[in-house]
Amino acid sequence: MKEQKGYYAASWADIEVNMEDRVEVFRGDTAQIACMFKSSEGIGAMIIQWFYVTWLGEKQRLYYQDSTTKVPERGTPFTDRISVNDTGASGQVVLTISDVQLADELEFICLVKSLSEAPGEGRTKLKVFETPELPTIQGVQTGISVNDGGLSPIGSCLVTKGFPKPNITWYRNNTPLRNIDDEVEVIPSSTSESSGLYTVSSQLNMKVVKANKDDKFYCEITYFVPGGTRMTETNRINITVLYPSTEVSIWVDSPKGKIKEGDVVELHCQGNGNSPTEIITISHNRTGKIWDGKMLELHNVTRLHNGQYQCGIVELETMEEIRGVTSVFVNFLDAAVVMPKGTVLVNQGKELKATCNALSSLQTDTTWFKGHSLMLKDATFDTAGTYMCVVTVPEIEGMQASEVLHVKVQGPPKIMEQEHKKLEESVGNAVDLSCNVRGFPAPSVIWTTSDGKVIETATKEETEEGVHSVVSIEVTSDITAFCNATNEFGTDGVTFAIKATINTTTPATTTTTTTTSTTTPKPSSTGEGRGVIIAVVIICILLLAILGSTLYFLYKKGKICGRSGKQDLTKEKSSKDNIVVEMKSDNTEEAVLLEVNGEKRPPSEQAQTSRCLQASTTARLDQSYVMEKLSCLSVNIMMDGRDSNYSKLQLLAYPSFTSQKTSAVIQLEFDVNEK
Repeated sequence: MKEQKGYYAASWADIEVNMEDRVEVFRGDTAQIACMFKSSEGIGAMIIQWFYVTWLGEKQRLYYQDSTTKVPERGTPFTDRISVNDTGASGQVVLTISDVQLADELEFICLVKSLSEAPGEGRTKLKVFETPELPTIQGVQTGISVNDGGLSPIGSCLVTKGFPKPNITWYRNNTPLRNIDDEVEVIPSSTSESSGLYTVSSQLNMKVVKANKDDKFYCEITYFVPGGTRMTETNRINITVLYPSTEVSIWVDSPKGKIKEGDVVELHCQGNGNSPTEIITISHNRTGKIWDGKMLELHNVTRLHNGQYQCGIVELETMEEIRGVTSVFVNFLDAAVVMPKGTVLVNQGKELKATCNALSSLQTDTTWFKGHSLMLKDATFDTAGTYMCVVTVPEIEGMQASEVLHVKVQGPPKIMEQEHKKLEESVGNAVDLSCNVRGFPAPSVIWTTSDGKVIETATKEETEEGVHSVVSIEVTSDITAFCNATNEFGTDGVTFAIKATINTTTPATTTTTTTTSTTTPKPSSTGEGRGVIIAVVIICILLLAILGSTLYFLYKKGKICGRSGKQDLTKEKSSKDNIVVEMKSDNTEEAVLLEVNGEKRPPSEQAQTSRCLQASTTARLDQSYVMEKLSCLSVNIMMDGRDSNYSKLQLLAYPSFTSQKTSAVIQLEFDVNEK
């Protein structure tokens, strides 16, 4: 690659030689140097020689050419890298140099001779270029104080591997910097590497002022290329300028809104300078406390933290001090006060008025909870309870105070169960009775039975509304229990009527038919319950007596009703001999008569005993009596739930003991036959 800058012409006699003034190429490229001449003789009579001028100014041949010979000079730096081409009649030869190096930047000479003419000579300078690598810039890492005297280092720029030597120019905010006494100093330097390439650097020193804190600095590098110049720039840098504060600010950084007692308050202090020799303190004017540093945290603040907080900055180099002030106000909400206080007693039907308030630095809202009521009229037991008063500050979230008022309504006891409660339970089981009583003062609860006996096993537990009492009673007969509650304002009671139930059946053989029906009697007293037990005992004794008498009578007579003959009493008897138990409905029609062994009698024997059946009489409890007729004695007992009476012979006393509407017939029979 080449560019023609001008021509060098030499003439002597008749040969004229013309060459370019300079040829420019990048290192490593191929350079072509042309030599143009004019002669009256042909090319065959010409002698052409190429020379170069060394760094010492000596001329050294590197190529020879005549009509018969074309040979490069041996032992030169160009021997293996050159070639010469000629165009013959055109009068031009071209020297080509491959892989141009920096050392090839020399002056080349073309000498032309002929046999009859004086020789002619021309000269060309070869210029070699190398593009440098991208430049770098580095600023000072430490801050620069405006109080430093003289010039301070700002930064340095570096560019390497360029040829010819590149140029470096400093800029501040797009303005080139030149040397100015006591203000700006640019110090360039360069070195040549072994390869011949240049490394160029530049150092910038300045007197720094506060205005330089926002300046941008950079370097511009200018380097040469074939046919002209090019430019590149470094990155922008800024410097840290250290300067004292001229103003100071202090503010509440947290919380962002209004401050309330209990908050964590964070104060920040900052000046408009950045000098490392500044001392910052925060002080409270009311307490005189002083804290070091530019940040202060106040935990769990109260109204005592109100006041002005001052931030002071002292520059140690000049001992100058500046101050800033801010005010802190802590909003407060005192504890809520309820009047009347604590626990209040109010009689049933009366009124209660309570007030609630809390002292605050801001407007407050007051709310009563438990029906949102403050005026209590016509007090009842439902009025009793705990009332809460909550005082809030709408402007500050979470700022509230509360207090409670305990209201107890005085009045006579009130039992929550129904006044008369009927229960049924089987004999032998236990039944739990409970009594929930409302009232204040807490009523005393006493459990009694219908005969006035106090039940000592009752448990008692006080509740918020009054008393809860429980008693467990074992059922042996019909029982009536009373729960009585009493306090200074009155009494209340409830009756529990417990009906004892019994299911009675008699064992029977495979031929015995037993039916069961139940009659529901009217409620009876506790005394009637004890009568049941006595009647059962009497019946058992009566049955045993009749059974013994019958067996003895048959043993003596040796025969059964309507028959003669001896009866073997040594034979094992059934447990049902001479005892017939028949459970039937209210109808007292014909009963099934069984023989002593529990089996049905034959018709012939039944005919003999028909007199006994006809003579038998059903005796109800309200008209009991005994019939004796001829040889038959029959006692029939029917229980239909009526009150008990005694028979004329006082053989039976049997009260009602069943709660079902059924009848039970017990027939006791034995025969008396005359011989």
